[in-house]
Amino acid sequence: MSIDFPPVLEHLSLFLNALFSNKVVLTILLAFFILGVKYALVKTVRNRAISKGKDKRDLVNNIKNFINFVMLFLLLSLWAGELQNFALSIAAFAVAIVLATREFIQCVIGFFYLASTRPFRIGDWVQVGEIVGEVSETDWMKSTLLEVDIHKYEYTGKTLFIPNNAMITNTIKNLNFLKRYATHHFNITRDQSVNPYLFIDQLQAKAELYCADFKEVAYRYSQTIERRLDVKIAGPDPHINVSTSDVGDSVVTVAIFCPTERAIEIEQKLIKDFMTMWFAARRSGNVLSFQNELDEKNNIDDSAK
Repeated sequence: MSIDFPPVLEHLSLFLNALFSNKVVLTILLAFFILGVKYALVKTVRNRAISKGKDKRDLVNNIKNFINFVMLFLLLSLWAGELQNFALSIAAFAVAIVLATREFIQCVIGFFYLASTRPFRIGDWVQVGEIVGEVSETDWMKSTLLEVDIHKYEYTGKTLFIPNNAMITNTIKNLNFLKRYATHHFNITRDQSVNPYLFIDQLQAKAELYCADFKEVAYRYSQTIERRLDVKIAGPDPHINVSTSDVGDSVVTVAIFCPTERAIEIEQKLIKDFMTMWFAARRSGNVLSFQNELDEKNNIDDSAK
């Protein structure tokens, strides 16, 4: 049995011509092919990032957005004639369509604004209005943030979806330098029954001890921040100041430049040391007796008279 190849090839050619002349079928094939390429590239980059222990979320996000742009461009080119005829047929309703879709148009404009100005990258900590989070993904309509408690430097577990038009109307603060190291401030308030200057030097020594293992790294990191921002920042040595509150209590303010993941740990250690020293000073008799001071002052005034 022999096969007549020319007729078979001719039928195959006719089938392929009919297949590729159908724009609907071609659109489906093109979409499946591009989405398959995107999936393969993203999976390859993620696997390599995991094997090397690197954060490649920014590269993955850029690949996704670029391939989506290529697919949209090709599909628009394929259906350009039909879209042109459709646009001419609804020219009278163009204003209504723009008003109905203005939020979506603003989001797309916001995406191009973010892509051109690059106020942040994937993995950066940012503050948009009152919202603080780590950027995990961006697309044409929204930016996805993992919410961060800026006071505790930890994730809250919430995922935030911010429309891109909000990135234009709100101030964007890039907090990326706080992701690794931060100047952490906290206050310790007690009454004035004990003079905090009796043990403030000991507390300073404790703070320097807790920061000793990362002091060199903190110094280099602070120098890097100062060079990039062209400003002088506090650190890396701990600073302790004593002041008074509105009601006359003693307020000890501590500022430490430390890794964000250790800020709360060091804070708790210093508060524990402060309380231990404060109560020890109180038990040892280093207590400010305001009544005795007042009586002494009254006796001096009586003697003067």
